[in-house]
Amino acid sequence: MDKSSTIYVAGHRGLVGSAILRELERRGYENLLYRSSKELDLRERDQVQDFFENHHIDYVFLAAAKVGGIVANNDFPADFIRDNLLIQTNVIDSAYRANVKKLMFLGSTCIYPKFAPQPLKEEYLLTGELEPTNQPYAVAKIAGISMCQSYNRQYGTKFISVMPTNMYGPNDNFDLKTSHVLPALIRKFHEAKVTHAEQVEVWGTGQPRREFLHSDDLAEACLFLMDHYEDSEIVNVGVGDDISIRELAELIKSIVGYPGEIRFNTSLPDGTPRKLVDVSKINSLGWKAAISLEDGVRSAYMAFQNDYLVNK
Repeated sequence: MDKSSTIYVAGHRGLVGSAILRELERRGYENLLYRSSKELDLRERDQVQDFFENHHIDYVFLAAAKVGGIVANNDFPADFIRDNLLIQTNVIDSAYRANVKKLMFLGSTCIYPKFAPQPLKEEYLLTGELEPTNQPYAVAKIAGISMCQSYNRQYGTKFISVMPTNMYGPNDNFDLKTSHVLPALIRKFHEAKVTHAEQVEVWGTGQPRREFLHSDDLAEACLFLMDHYEDSEIVNVGVGDDISIRELAELIKSIVGYPGEIRFNTSLPDGTPRKLVDVSKINSLGWKAAISLEDGVRSAYMAFQNDYLVNK
């Protein structure tokens, strides 16, 4: 990409899309396109086609998606599979028809089988059963990967697929009904601190292990891959290290400054036992994550206080 390229960031208000947009702006890219969901409903085929036909788009970062944690995935499975299939199908097909030079599809490591060997290698895709709690979302993302690969094979497009591990950072979702574990714990511990609650409830046993990647690190990885990667095979993006939910809760408790107790509700689900990605592929290409979890959580807590609490 050169500085005058027209670049469309789909999902620019979300955790991932906003980080990509910030990084593009920081590097001096001049022609950036983005639209809110009210301005452009990516689920509507005609709107998406008209948008691509009316703008000469060179590169696309497809970060728009319906996302959420265990509760949201369990309560709204039809919404997750329908909306994500519609969004990615419309954008990928319109990008092909508009002769976009290159597209990046952002997936998720939930595409891997529930009991796949750890760390998760790219070749483990489609080798076993998925985690039931987020299967509709995962199936949609797998379909997006296959769609990019199929368009490359049949039409000669350059559509690449990137699989980030668990994300966190500015513009995260702190809604306790739909958020992922890290932002949910930040909000829980903060509210418990200000209300002087005696304890904070954490779902499950605390034993599952998760890897967490700051969105600013992912944004750097995405720009790096857009410039240096053209293969149809997926690429994991992560830090190559994980932490138990119990350890994460203790870390966030310390950073927030909450003095009370942590109670693990073992009647609620744990989800996948472990989800650590193998990052040897992207590391071999020349990129590594730089933000430590402690530093990242501190900045995420600051963003929660400065942005979410002010604007909610």
